[in-house]
Amino acid sequence: MAASVVVDPQTEQPDALWREKYSKERVCDPIGHPVSWGEPIHADKVRFVCIADTHEKLETILGRIPEGDVLVHCGDFTNFGDRDEILKFNESIGKLPHRYKIVIAGNHELGFEDGEDESLRLPKYQNRGTSKGYELLTNCIYLQDSYVDVFGVRVYGSSWHPMAGYSFSRKRGKELLDKWKLIPEGVDVLLTHTPPLGHNDVYEGQHSGCVELLNTVEKRVKPKFHIFGHVHEKNGVTSNGTTTFLNASICSHALDCINNAIRFDFPLKKGFSKA
Repeated sequence: MAASVVVDPQTEQPDALWREKYSKERVCDPIGHPVSWGEPIHADKVRFVCIADTHEKLETILGRIPEGDVLVHCGDFTNFGDRDEILKFNESIGKLPHRYKIVIAGNHELGFEDGEDESLRLPKYQNRGTSKGYELLTNCIYLQDSYVDVFGVRVYGSSWHPMAGYSFSRKRGKELLDKWKLIPEGVDVLLTHTPPLGHNDVYEGQHSGCVELLNTVEKRVKPKFHIFGHVHEKNGVTSNGTTTFLNASICSHALDCINNAIRFDFPLKKGFSKA
């Protein structure tokens, strides 16, 4: 039986929490990219290609995205969630050859959060975005607190994060934990926009990830892979020995496309094929 997850008393101080406690108790080992650039796609494995934080620039990097069976994008594919940005992204992602293309929203997909209190947004984001903008995404599978099975692999997506003033924002602690409680057990690949605490989550020298997300991943859900973005400065891969964590951010903080997609292979489960 999976362990229950409760709010950490220091949830509001993620940097201190990691440096003083969790870094001594938890495993967070940097590792290389799971798949080398020269490795072919195997018939008995599902090749995932992971990106995030393309900020209106997906079209400019189409030639840099490697082939695979499944493409995942972990949010912030627009800057404001405006209609023209969404349509441009939808057209661009439709040009990619991957059989499945799975997308979640990020904090910049304004209007994608159903029932959002828009008065809580930062002033510069007021009156921006597109209500139910995800309905314009016809060339990919959009996930929000939901999952899809591809080649027998269960992929779950969630956009919540602790950054105030944007869509999908929730306070650290109970508000975010209530969202993470929606993630079912049995998920193979978890997509979130925000990182878990400690894993490639450093922004301006401070750990900014969510401790309740980390504990949900490590204590309860235990997916094989957890993919995220949001922190542009820390594209890379880490492991705790059970889960491989991938920060798939493409853009730098200045929104230059400095990083490449990260790939991994998921062995086909018994009874499934890619035929």
